[in-house]
Amino acid sequence: MKHQVSVFAPATVANVACGFDVFGFALNHPGDVVELSSSDSGQLEIIEITGDSGLLSRDPKINTAGVAVLALLDYLGQKRGFTMKLHKQMPLGSGLGSSAASAAAGVFAANYLLGSPLTTKELLAFAIEGERIACGAAHADNVAPALLGGFTLIRSYTPLDVIQIPVPDFLYATVIHPHIQIQTKDARSILRRMIPLSDAIVQWGNVGGVVAGFFMNDLNLISRSLQDQIVEPMRAILIPKFYEVKAAAMQAGALGCSISGSGPSLFALSSSKEVAEKVAHEMCKVFIHIQIGCDSYISSINQTGPKILSAK
Repeated sequence: MKHQVSVFAPATVANVACGFDVFGFALNHPGDVVELSSSDSGQLEIIEITGDSGLLSRDPKINTAGVAVLALLDYLGQKRGFTMKLHKQMPLGSGLGSSAASAAAGVFAANYLLGSPLTTKELLAFAIEGERIACGAAHADNVAPALLGGFTLIRSYTPLDVIQIPVPDFLYATVIHPHIQIQTKDARSILRRMIPLSDAIVQWGNVGGVVAGFFMNDLNLISRSLQDQIVEPMRAILIPKFYEVKAAAMQAGALGCSISGSGPSLFALSSSKEVAEKVAHEMCKVFIHIQIGCDSYISSINQTGPKILSAK
């Protein structure tokens, strides 16, 4: 039996325009790494966190990765001891599912060292508990793709019903992270609690269009369906020059562009790596023009989720 494992789990894009709280997809990079080792302590100890600027707690009862592992151990009735090192390799509060990546890596690593008693999909229920600590609600739109890979649809939360949608091989994502901060609670607080039926009808049509476009490999259908009638107009005000950045992406050939999660990152989908690179360049130009620095990531859709980097 293995006694130590290092696991990478990917960043994710949630909402994906029209799919608020129900759509998400995984990136190949960036992501977080959890190193988990068996110990004789009989408890979980977080002994090191890097890349967080000292902001995250080492108390496993309030740390995203720790909570997820504890929930798994409790379910399995295991009193095993572990030490954890957590390496954050993406910005906190970026809208790229940082907490979800940590939770996914944590439960995947623990399940592996326990002899893999559960399937990866069964681990989702425990990874979600980490998300509950991070943002106050057990959202699965980041953690599902972080754990399962690919493009996921959360059909239902009660009971949890997650569906993996096939992804066209040619699809590439561009993600731009401007160096500004948006608190998730602020991004949610500005949302309307009631929406006109006419807006809801448009949104339902677009959600169905995205799913159908992925199944049919239909670029035009994907492009005209990546429209958010409800959430994007509210959150756009939190991101300087949002509509200019979006227009730059579309003019560069993107299929669609919107806010990643609750922001401030933006994502665009393109039909090739070359187009995705051009899109990244044009989107960054807008932010640089207004003296806002940004990071860019270009990735195909990660189909595998967590990856074991080493084990012994």
